[in-house]
Amino acid sequence: MQVVIISGLSGSGKSIALNVLEDAGYYCVDNLPAPLIVNLVDHSRGRQHRHVAVAIDMRSGESITMLPQQLETLNAQQIQTRFIFLNARNDILIQRFSETRRRHPLTAENITLEEAIQREREALATLAALGHHIDTSSLGPNALRLFIKDFIAECKTPSPLTLLFESFGYKHGIPLDADLVFDVRCIPNPHYDPKLRELTGIDPEVIGFLEALPEVSRMTQDIRCFLDTWLPVYMRDNRAYLTVAIGCTGGQHRSVYFAEKLALHFRDLTHVLVRHRSLTEYRNHYTRR
Repeated sequence: MQVVIISGLSGSGKSIALNVLEDAGYYCVDNLPAPLIVNLVDHSRGRQHRHVAVAIDMRSGESITMLPQQLETLNAQQIQTRFIFLNARNDILIQRFSETRRRHPLTAENITLEEAIQREREALATLAALGHHIDTSSLGPNALRLFIKDFIAECKTPSPLTLLFESFGYKHGIPLDADLVFDVRCIPNPHYDPKLRELTGIDPEVIGFLEALPEVSRMTQDIRCFLDTWLPVYMRDNRAYLTVAIGCTGGQHRSVYFAEKLALHFRDLTHVLVRHRSLTEYRNHYTRR
């Protein structure tokens, strides 16, 4: 049996994620108190459900603090568990609640929406490190659906560590889900060439432009050397996921190129995933061992 647990901040997209899993054939339960998850798994096994997805968040109150203990119990029972934690910046969450006119679950008469979001963030801080962290700040619903579909596909590929290379644009902010961040804005920008402006770092013309620059080769080598040195350490630390974010100004040319280039190097070492946060089309690539 495989159990996917979804948690995160209110307004970060948990309902969208759960709907994607339901469409993929998972038996889904929303707003389950953490102490009941083992009972749910026992019930699901009796009903011969092979794939179960559960949303657990602050709506169930303080019982969510028992989630790590429940996960340990499931792992001891040889239940395959995957954890998704959805996050977003405070200003984005405030905007989403304003647009939908929903009440935050921690809203009270004596605190503001921003204060409620901050309280929830502090209460969930220890859960963010339990699994796959996704920053939905700059993701529309369709992009988030693609990310969750990618996560489902990754669940079918056993690997000691999933290495995610994520390109982004600094003008949109550094992704909250980044474990390591490399800044490639010092590389000449193809944006200033009119012939390359509308292209991306995946297009051959942009690749040719960048690979003609000596500093691109040196930057690639330096980042690759750092990861070659430290990736085994992260693996020994029993990390299931490591997100390496590569940033340029707009997230269209340089960061996209570097993310793709680095992914090619590491594909023989572990399971590799590539995401391009700032591209209009989210092109996701998997390279399996």
